[in-house]
Amino acid sequence: MSALSPWSKTLLVACQLLLFNLLYSSPSIPEADNQQLIPDLEGDILFLTDSSGSVSHYEFAKVKEFMVRLLRPFYIGPNDVQVSIVHISTIPTLEFPFDRFRSNSDLLSAVKNMTQKMGDTNTGKALQYAKDTIFTDATGSRAGIPKVLVWVTDGISTDDILQPMNLLKDFGVHAFIVSTGRGNYVELSEAASQPTENHLYFVEVDDLPIILDELLDSIIEVIRTKRLRAYDITSRGFQLNWPPFFSDDAGYYVLKYYSATEPNRKISQNLPGSQTSLKVANLHPGTTYEVTLIPETNVGLMKPQTITVTTLKDEVTPTQILISESKPHSFKVSWSPKLDSVSHYQVLYSPLHRGSAKSVIVGGSQNTTVLENLLPNTTYLVTVIAQYKSGLEKALSAKACTLEENSQIRHLHFQSMNPNSLQASWEQADGNVLGYKVRCRRQAGPPSLQSVAPQMNSVIVTGLAPGTANRICVTPVYSGQKGKALCKTTYIQPASVPATYQPQKQICQQGQNC
Repeated sequence: MSALSPWSKTLLVACQLLLFNLLYSSPSIPEADNQQLIPDLEGDILFLTDSSGSVSHYEFAKVKEFMVRLLRPFYIGPNDVQVSIVHISTIPTLEFPFDRFRSNSDLLSAVKNMTQKMGDTNTGKALQYAKDTIFTDATGSRAGIPKVLVWVTDGISTDDILQPMNLLKDFGVHAFIVSTGRGNYVELSEAASQPTENHLYFVEVDDLPIILDELLDSIIEVIRTKRLRAYDITSRGFQLNWPPFFSDDAGYYVLKYYSATEPNRKISQNLPGSQTSLKVANLHPGTTYEVTLIPETNVGLMKPQTITVTTLKDEVTPTQILISESKPHSFKVSWSPKLDSVSHYQVLYSPLHRGSAKSVIVGGSQNTTVLENLLPNTTYLVTVIAQYKSGLEKALSAKACTLEENSQIRHLHFQSMNPNSLQASWEQADGNVLGYKVRCRRQAGPPSLQSVAPQMNSVIVTGLAPGTANRICVTPVYSGQKGKALCKTTYIQPASVPATYQPQKQICQQGQNC
């Protein structure tokens, strides 16, 4: 056989690389579509995923794609569905606990980013780890909530699976098993929950989408809410939801609730059998209520549904807004007290009685902001809305005014009139001045405030003690606001002291008695 040319060798290597990429590259996971999320589901779902060396990278990627599609319809959070993932390997590895995520998008992103651990296929250890560590309070598993195990395997395990799996099922866990076709049917059917046809699936890894809807329906049947639940809890009420107990109008409900601090004051109301929700309002903040829903029917006895709900504590709200540093086109807004329970503030502002409102967002750790690009000589309504971490919001409003353009007094000067008074003069301020306020803070004596007509630009200040420093401020007054004051300190000279009279010395002659 003749030797290959350099060009032929290059082409051969390129073909080999292309074939390798086609066989072993990880398929991309399709982006989420517009699939609707399914309400009224509540459960803790643990995925036990074979991450050992007996699974190829391609198979592992296909399983991730399957998990993403299976989890896409669930609401995720502490009052809905929670998900945890454990890798089967030499040592079981926790990818994330039940209480890690509170949104579907964050959960799916984490699943897509999982990496294979390799190692041995010690499934029994992973099942025991799930029983001892995962379905516990430490990882966010909830008491009294349906628990589901989805074990995706290539059917090979190096240790015993039946004993730890039976312990999980005795604990109340519903076990679903998905085998990619090389497992022992007898062993896996014994490990899965019953009936087997609803809990055990054999399928090739490329055909996993075929069982998606059937497995999803089986899981939903386990975790569908079959009890009274409370949603949208605030400091003053909550929303109640429950599944329909009657197939027709053969009954009605009696709803009772009372506060733990006032057990003798029960509130009761009858509801039609077709109703499945109710908003309870006018409650006390930070109070625990016991709520009981009693189905009443002549068909047969139905067990009452009872839950306890604690309303949120009333949030402390900002009690004061301070406007400062007013200028023609801006002013500073501050509020107090500063609250740790606030996630952020929204500051709304608009000219009073006209114009549309604008807003700025301020972080919860701040309690001041400067509003800019405002109209001069304009009264604004400013509203500070506190957005609390609990979801509540409280608002507080105040009026604020911008100054007129060039509204400051200029060239304030003084002229002494006598030892106890002076004349203060200034250049008139610009704009529609309604008058001036002249304030004097005396070093010796009480302060004074004089009002001066707008056509005047001087005033006599009296009562100034000699030898004292006195501060005089002149402020222009506009419609509904004051301009910026100009202040100066003047020193009053001490009064003149006449020279002390010195009598002439008498010269005594000899013999005189001086």
